[in-house]
Order: sequence, then structure tokens, then C-alpha cells
Amino acid sequence: MDPTPQSHPILAYVLSRLPSLPAVRTPRSPRERDLEQPSPRTPAGAAEIDLVGRMPGLRHPSVLSAMTRAVADVASARDAIRLLEPRPDHEQVDASRALLAAAGDKTDAAATEEEEERLAACREVVRLEEEHEAYGALLRNAEEKLEHVYRMAMHGRDIPEAGGGDGNWEEGAGAVDEEVVRVLKEAEEGRTLERVDLADRQLRLLPEPVGRIRGLLALDVSRNQLKEVPDAIGGLEQLEELRLASNNLVSLPDSIGLLSNLKLLDVSGNRLRVLPDSISKCSSLVELDANYNALAYLPTGIGLELVHLQTLRVHLNKLRSLPSSVCEMRSLRLLDAHFNELRGLPAAIGRLSALETLNLSSNFSDMRDLPPSFGDLAGLRELDLSNNQIHALPDCFGRLGRLERLCLDQNPLAVPPPEVVDKGVAAVKEYMAARWAEAVAEDERRRLCAAAVAESPKASTPREWLTRSVSSLSTWVSDVTVKVVGQDTAAEEEFMQQQY
Repeated sequence: MDPTPQSHPILAYVLSRLPSLPAVRTPRSPRERDLEQPSPRTPAGAAEIDLVGRMPGLRHPSVLSAMTRAVADVASARDAIRLLEPRPDHEQVDASRALLAAAGDKTDAAATEEEEERLAACREVVRLEEEHEAYGALLRNAEEKLEHVYRMAMHGRDIPEAGGGDGNWEEGAGAVDEEVVRVLKEAEEGRTLERVDLADRQLRLLPEPVGRIRGLLALDVSRNQLKEVPDAIGGLEQLEELRLASNNLVSLPDSIGLLSNLKLLDVSGNRLRVLPDSISKCSSLVELDANYNALAYLPTGIGLELVHLQTLRVHLNKLRSLPSSVCEMRSLRLLDAHFNELRGLPAAIGRLSALETLNLSSNFSDMRDLPPSFGDLAGLRELDLSNNQIHALPDCFGRLGRLERLCLDQNPLAVPPPEVVDKGVAAVKEYMAARWAEAVAEDERRRLCAAAVAESPKASTPREWLTRSVSSLSTWVSDVTVKVVGQDTAAEEEFMQQQY
């Protein structure tokens, strides 16, 4: 959860220079004093030089003082997060909450010791998730302070001291945009409006009456300053395209699930931390773009009803895993999840038989291997696995016969070896296909050997061996007895004949 120059350039810049800023309070403990102590330095790198060039107010005393206060909050939140155990998987959290809800009506006496232990483990999972979320909220609040400092600095205004004013950072919502007024007036007059374009108008508020424009097919409010979408948006029953990109949204209303005819949803470039579970009710959705947000997980059941989804873009987020329901998106053709924190893929990823383009690059140290079902992606044509920690491709990789473009840069690969990777995708496919053929042949040899052993007389349990041995011994004794008795009877008859 640490801020990076890519996700929070201002915050990362200030944290790297904390010792050079004027102190606003005396640290109360050695632990607090050592929280962030890199050595002072001048701007380094093109990104930092560009940042300082765009923000000359960074060196203003009031700006630096306000940033110091905000950084102190960030440092405290980050320190608390480091003391926690790793954040549990979202699906595990959902399952724990469901078990606790199901057991809510039971009394302590009705629960067995084993059930009580399971419920205690569920409570611990939920508690850990809530603590991560709480400390994450502290971090986000501190980041918002720095964003406010940035806006004020860009306008050349001094920053008010902490505790001053009413705490409202905005200058006011301003008047309703004239174009919005015109659109609403035309809708009230009964005119048919199929497409409404309100992009790039500095809107801070989307009025509720927008949700009452009947017959609207496309709504574009991209590149504004919206912080929320009204619940009334669910009233646009015929809406097919909704573009909310590049705003300041931190959440979406649950009513978005009422848009059953929605085919395109673009919420990229916002500050979304979660997508509502109701998004899976948008059963007509073909394209979902949620890149460049702060998503830590996707809704558990997102793939169960989005059977028509063809494009899913969730790159530049903080995803640690993909829910297993994603494997039910049988129409999915493009999945872009690069620059996240993915630790792997769902075991049944091979069910995405229509998938043609998959980008898993830049998950860095978290992405280490691919599941065995990866070879079932028979339609895959483009694959990017660069900037990860993958040591070996699975043997089933040799089954990807349609693969045309492959990027494996910046991985510590041993299988295939670097000299094969350097020759390109054709060489990699040939090498992995040979390994796959060897693996199949070895499995066949093992199967035949096992079958032969199963049919062999020696292949039996000790009891079966003993029974068979006793039976053989009995047969032998019987044969000997018959022979001996037969010989005695013949001798006796010969003796009697002689006497007669």
C-alpha cells in the first residue's frame, strides 16, 4: 500500500524529502523519528523534474508546512499497516462473512467445539480485513490532503493552517453548467435525446434529473470533477453506453445494476476502491474498463452473469487476485490486468476458451507461476508476461498452437532457457511443444506400467497372496493323497488275485 511515483507522484516526492522540510512537531519516540528518513536530495529523474516544473509552489513555506502535516499522517498509517498480518483474500472474506451470518441465529450452546473454532477463525479474517480497510482509509485521507495542497499551489494561493476554516477544501460547487440546464430543459419538453455529451465541462455535480431522461442510449461525463454518481442513474433503463472516465469518483451506486441494457461501462481514471456487487446484474455488458483506479479486488460473483463480456480492462490497480468467477466469462476475448499485485491466476483460467489477448505484465515479485489449465487457452494469440518472477512455463504451454505474440522480458526464466527465448515466439512454442510431447509420452508409459502391474499375479494384497498360497498348497496335498491311495489300492488287488 506504499505510494509510488506512478500512483501518487506528489506524495512519493514529499516522502523522499521529508528531512528537508521544516519540522512542525517533535517526534514522540525513536520509532516515530525513524519512520521515513531518506537523505535530502535535489530533483532526480525526468518525472521529478517535470513535477517540480509543473508545481513551482512546492517550495513555498506554507505549502511545505501543510505537506509536512499530511506526510506525518501518511507515515503513521503506513507504520500501522506494516504491523498487521497480510490482508486476506476477498473471496475468503466473503465466505467468512457468509458463515458468520448463517451462524448468527445459533446460541453458543448449540455450536460444537469444532464449529466454534471455525467461527472464531472467520471472525479473525473479518477483523483483519476491517483493520486493513480502516488504516487504508487513513492513508487515503492523507493523500487527499496532498491533492488539496497541489490544487492550491497550482493556483498560487497560500495554504490555511491546520484547524483553520470549516474543513471544506473545495471553493464551492459553482453554478450548474449551462449545457446541463439545456439538456434537462429539452428532456422536460419531451424531446428525444439518445446521446448526451457533457465531457470536459469541469462538472462537480451530476443532477438527479439526468436519471429521468427517457430513451437515452449514451451518456458521456468523462474528464470532469465528479465525486459521485446519483442513484437516479439507475432510471436510464435503455442506456447502452456510460462513460465516467477521469473524474474523482470513489464509489459507484448500487443502482448501476439496474442498467440491464448497458453494453459499455468506462470508469477508468478515478479513485474507485471497489466495484459494487450489483455490477454483475448488467447482463448485457460487452466492455468494462476500470483501469487506473485503486481496486484491491473485484466482486466475487462478477463473472457469473456477465456472460456476454468480451473486454475486461483492470490494469493499473492494486488487485491481489482475480475471483474464480472470472473463469465463467466464456465470451471474454481480452483481459488486461498488467501493473497490479497479482499473485497468480484462478485454477480454472483455462475455461476462457474465447480469450485471444492476455496481458499480465508488471505484477513484479507477486506473479511467480501459471496454473496447469493455462494450456487450455487454445484461442490465445497475444500474451504478455514481462516484468514478473516466473521461473518456468508449465509444460502445457506447448499446447498454445495459435500464439502469435509473446513477451517474456524481465523474468528469471529457466524453462525455456534464455537462448530459446531470444529466438522468439516460434522457438519457444517448439521447445515447449517438445516438452509437452515428452510429458504426454511419460504419462502414457506410467499408465501402461500401472495397468501391467495391476494384471500381474504378483500384484495383490498380502491377504490375497496368502489365500492364493493356501489354495495352491491344498491342491498339491490333494493330488499327492489321490496318488498314494491309488497306489495302495492297486497293490492290494494284485495280492488278493495271487492268493486266489
